[in-house]
Amino acid sequence: MNTSLIALVTGANKGIGREIAAQLADQGHTVVIGARSLDRGEATAAQLRERDGTVTAVELDVTDQGSVAAAARAVQAQFGRLDALVNNAGISHQPGADFAGQVPRTADVDHVRFVFETNVFGVITVTSAFLPLLRLSSTPRIVNVSSSAGSFAAISDFASTDPIALGYVPSKTALTAVTMMYARDLARERILVNAVCPGFVATDLNNHHGTGTAAQGAVAAVRMATITPDGPTGTFTDAAGPVPW
Repeated sequence: MNTSLIALVTGANKGIGREIAAQLADQGHTVVIGARSLDRGEATAAQLRERDGTVTAVELDVTDQGSVAAAARAVQAQFGRLDALVNNAGISHQPGADFAGQVPRTADVDHVRFVFETNVFGVITVTSAFLPLLRLSSTPRIVNVSSSAGSFAAISDFASTDPIALGYVPSKTALTAVTMMYARDLARERILVNAVCPGFVATDLNNHHGTGTAAQGAVAAVRMATITPDGPTGTFTDAAGPVPW
């Protein structure tokens, strides 16, 4: 579409989030990089501006309500509205840990809770804070970056190569369900809410063991962030189309 959007992408200073921001900027949209470190966010924004993108940055820690509220105020002060919110920020495990603390038979509940704080509660916190700005848009959209690893089809497949991770995998199951709840609740306001799966992309989240690139992983999110006002809501897709979940 030709209309320029104002889009916020969380966790956008690197990985898939950075590529989502880059592709949106390349399409002529105004992009706000959300990052826990303002310095890292500003550095990424500067790099994307070298490609002639209209890109700024805001400090945003999705697990900190004060940080999220401050970011919403900053976006409101600078732009007055938000057209697309891309909830990309996500983690697979605690820093310095691995999936060992998420094996069900020996699970560390604090480790599991830590993952949910970012992947589920962080999305709810950010979405709640930015809904007032989305309501000021004529084409509001919310995109949640989930994962097919959290689909019931994958979880119940004993031959699956997806990790057995009591924090990460169910957090993505929950995120997709959260997406559907928002889609149903906000349908009357014509706010389109969709979940996307980037695929198995090589990023810091999986120690770069993925088989896809960040550019490939961004495709589904960018598509849903730029759908027309009569586009779908309450869907879960990847670059190839609908994802069973």
